Amino acid sequence: MHVFADFAARLRAILVTLAAEGVIGHLPDLSRVVVEPPRDPSHGDLATNAAMALAKDLGMKPRDLAEAIAAKLGADADVASASIAGPGFVNLSLTETFWRDQLAKALRDGEDFGRPPPRSDAWVNVEYVSANPTGPMHVGHCRGAVFGDALARLLEFSGEPVTREYYINDAGAQVDVLARSVFLRYREALGEDVGEIPEGLYPGDYLKPVGEALVAAHGSALRNQPEKEWLPVVRTEAIAAMMTMIRADLAQLGIRHDVFFSERSLHGEGGAIDQAVEELTKHGLIYVGRLAPPKGQLPEDWEDREQTLFRATSFGDDVDRPLKKSDGSYTYFAADVAYFRSKFERGFNEMVFVMGADHGGYVKRLEAVGKALSGGAARVSVELCQLVRLFRNGEPFKMSKRAGEFVTLRDVVDEVGRDAVRFMMLFRSNDAVLDFDFAKVVDQSRDNPVFYVQMAYARTQSTLRKAVEAHGELPDSINFSLLSDAGELALIKKVAAWPRIVEQAAASRQPHRIAFYLHELASDLHSHWNRGKDSPDLRFIMENNPLLTHARLGLVKAVALVLASGLGILGVSAPDEMR
Repeated sequence: MHVFADFAARLRAILVTLAAEGVIGHLPDLSRVVVEPPRDPSHGDLATNAAMALAKDLGMKPRDLAEAIAAKLGADADVASASIAGPGFVNLSLTETFWRDQLAKALRDGEDFGRPPPRSDAWVNVEYVSANPTGPMHVGHCRGAVFGDALARLLEFSGEPVTREYYINDAGAQVDVLARSVFLRYREALGEDVGEIPEGLYPGDYLKPVGEALVAAHGSALRNQPEKEWLPVVRTEAIAAMMTMIRADLAQLGIRHDVFFSERSLHGEGGAIDQAVEELTKHGLIYVGRLAPPKGQLPEDWEDREQTLFRATSFGDDVDRPLKKSDGSYTYFAADVAYFRSKFERGFNEMVFVMGADHGGYVKRLEAVGKALSGGAARVSVELCQLVRLFRNGEPFKMSKRAGEFVTLRDVVDEVGRDAVRFMMLFRSNDAVLDFDFAKVVDQSRDNPVFYVQMAYARTQSTLRKAVEAHGELPDSINFSLLSDAGELALIKKVAAWPRIVEQAAASRQPHRIAFYLHELASDLHSHWNRGKDSPDLRFIMENNPLLTHARLGLVKAVALVLASGLGILGVSAPDEMR
């Protein structure tokens, strides 16, 4: 239990006591009560809104209730002072002894510090990347790939079982275009002069090896076959080649998936889509009708006709959604319905879809499908990742394109490295546009967040190595009461905040909170380190005071543990030294 949850439990116990003593008439609903850091750090360590949240229900004035709560909290042995601010906030300052005990706990827990107990009531499917298998990964896929992987790592650290999934869009028209593009490269590999790549086909040179592989496997046997015969063969082998390339691209970023799910497997008579539509029909959620035209300019493919529709508006969507096209074939949305049903039947009770910013229209429709097919038992969340804008030295920048019409993910990783890409993709909320400056992310200065955090970890390791060389390993028993400097206590409090940061980041599905926290922790460490340069009595290693040295090294070790855990969640390395 972290500090804030601990005091929330103490607050609940106090309210039970106040009810028993007749100070309050009954034990109220505590769902709106929070214990959190005060907005102004000078007000103390913790603050609660309990008096303001509960006063109306209890028929009391907020400050009167706050005084009763503050009196009880002030009597707690771990509370140095309890005060009332504004309309009824109760602010707490905790004792130095309490904070030192949190440091000792962090060291006892070691690598498990900040991990909540494993959950058995949740099984989460995180689907991310899911790029069309028509070419190498490009920079536009990068942010969602890193976000999805970091979110999966965060949820695992938080005790939630996670399956990482990639949805292969191998059933749409784009894979037939891929097959025709590859067939052109196949003919080229056989010695034909194919000239300019026709408009509408994929022009990238990355398809040349695929054409050559077809020659190696089939010789010239495919060349004179009609399209209906060679297309399925070429399509299958082209998709396999693209997925091999995509897996390799993702590996460059340290990204993996547990499941690669084929959209094509949903199709076919009596298949998963038919079954999903049949299930919705049984529940009265399918009807034939006409949709009102969308507001604004009509899209080119708009059809004013009767359609087979899903009652998405019954579950919070803006409009009902078509399941069949005019030719009787299923829409992409019908495949989405069947895909969700597959996940639910595989035992997942939470599905996270990580998508690009241009998929904002999918949010309500996927939530509607989740409610309809699970009866409200499954949680669906769609996390949208905004665009990445490339810069160099503050100027908008376009990299040379080596794969047709886009900048590849490999181009970016090759230039700045995996760690810089991953950290910077997470150093901003996923719902905000991100500016990625190639010069800044390799700059070895405090202005480069990833360098700044990794340098902090390297400093902890350098300090611990020097201490071991000079004084041996840390003893099991350390007297942390010797830590009394304001900078030391600030570092202890920052370390103690780690479990709450993990809890909040996981609950909100926001891994960028981890990156922000690590940067703050690194800043506190660097600041205290620099104070030691000017004041020798604040240095971590005191040659003539081994007991104080042990206490300070214990603090350094705790900072290192948290930095390593946080960087691990982000998928960024924790280097022992910076080169």
